[in-house]
Amino acid sequence: MRRPTFRSSPRLWRRRAPAAVALAALTLATAPATATATAAPSVPGGHCARLAHLRVPGAEHQQAACLGELTTAGTVASGHTDPADWAGLTPKDLAVPTGVPGIQIDGYFPDSSTTNTNHGWQHDAQFVIRMPDRWNGGLVIAGTPGNREQYANDRAIADWVLARGYAYAATDKGNTGLAFHRDGTAPGDAIVEWNDRVTQLTRAARATIAQRYHRPPTRTLVTGMSNGGYLVRWQLENHPELYDGGVDWEGTLWRADGPNLLDFLPRTLRAYPVYAAGGEGAEEAREAMQDAGFPAGSEFLWPYHHKVYWDLTQRIYREELDPEYDGAAEAGTPYCATGTPGCDTDYDYASRPDEVRRAVERIALTGRIGKPLMTLHGTLDALLPIGQDSDVYARMVREAGRGGLHRYYRIEGGTHADSLVDAFPDRLRPLTPCHRTAFTALEDWLGKGHRPPASGTVALPAGQDSVTLANTCSLDAGKPTAAPRP
Repeated sequence: MRRPTFRSSPRLWRRRAPAAVALAALTLATAPATATATAAPSVPGGHCARLAHLRVPGAEHQQAACLGELTTAGTVASGHTDPADWAGLTPKDLAVPTGVPGIQIDGYFPDSSTTNTNHGWQHDAQFVIRMPDRWNGGLVIAGTPGNREQYANDRAIADWVLARGYAYAATDKGNTGLAFHRDGTAPGDAIVEWNDRVTQLTRAARATIAQRYHRPPTRTLVTGMSNGGYLVRWQLENHPELYDGGVDWEGTLWRADGPNLLDFLPRTLRAYPVYAAGGEGAEEAREAMQDAGFPAGSEFLWPYHHKVYWDLTQRIYREELDPEYDGAAEAGTPYCATGTPGCDTDYDYASRPDEVRRAVERIALTGRIGKPLMTLHGTLDALLPIGQDSDVYARMVREAGRGGLHRYYRIEGGTHADSLVDAFPDRLRPLTPCHRTAFTALEDWLGKGHRPPASGTVALPAGQDSVTLANTCSLDAGKPTAAPRP
């Protein structure tokens, strides 16, 4: 997207200032793409015959490679993924499939922002498209969680769907990193671009697959976690014609009238230090935390989320949607005490000017999905509390009259990042295998007309070892089954 210039306005110039954070268009462009192609000499001939002829419509640059292994079992060594991009998203005992040769195309669409440094390109709107030799006729589209780059779903999602025969495509959403809010010229622009880039990639990937296999995909599914789950919801609400269905993994909820994270995170930032200090007021602060959405029993997760997520998330998303709140500063002051001028701890979304709600309205969800959607969310999510997020979205879908297209599974003991299961194996379960079970249930719903298990809470199984939990999930508590393997 076009970035702000010095001449735009004081506020927009401020958004280009150095970051204060210390922690870690829908139509396809017609500009000709530059392209390079490489072939792995150890791969048998034949399956790369059309490699040099593949062109991603609208791409400004692309490079294609014939790989003996498209999963992370091979792409880590070959340099066709970035492990740092998917670090912390999956449990250590998650099985990694192998034996998926095929073609990978990396590239980027025209864009003026430069936060994504993968491949040394320093260019946003990067994408990856993977096309296995043994294709099942389907395509899976994914948008990344958080502010990560295009390889963020490689271990959690891409490995498994590729091993099932799907082609796979993912985008960096058009801007990356903790200063993503600098992209664009108006509040909300950066997040608006996320949705546009997923739509753009879906159209381009479908066309590229038709070149590779001489026919378009017979089924296109969209899936993702966290911000990626938000993208699934938005696409099925706004572009259902492009997809057959989707799986939403703890998607972020944006609503102009709330709840949204700008509403509950400031309350969390005010209450948690009082709770953590103990003594007088601690019990009242605990109740305030629960009122903000964090259920009793999730207390053991609060210290980590206070240190890593809550403050940072509030400040960078508030900067994207309400940059005027902190005046000339950028993304506020980390861990500021209540009473500090412009402090996000004191942020009150309900009292902010109408233009803030209008900015949120640009990215808001409605619940009006147009294709089948499976939603799963952990009951111990300590970043996007289930009661402030997917419980609300499921109600929105029903109130929009689309309940027949929706299944919603509350996963007992699940939290936002599956890597935390490794730290608390006796209290948490991973959502990755539940995503896989939901995905296959969606396949059966679409392909065979089999109704998925009814929406409800999936109980945390007792007495299972970490390997079993990392690779097993049932959406029907009465019928425990292994998460389907490729």
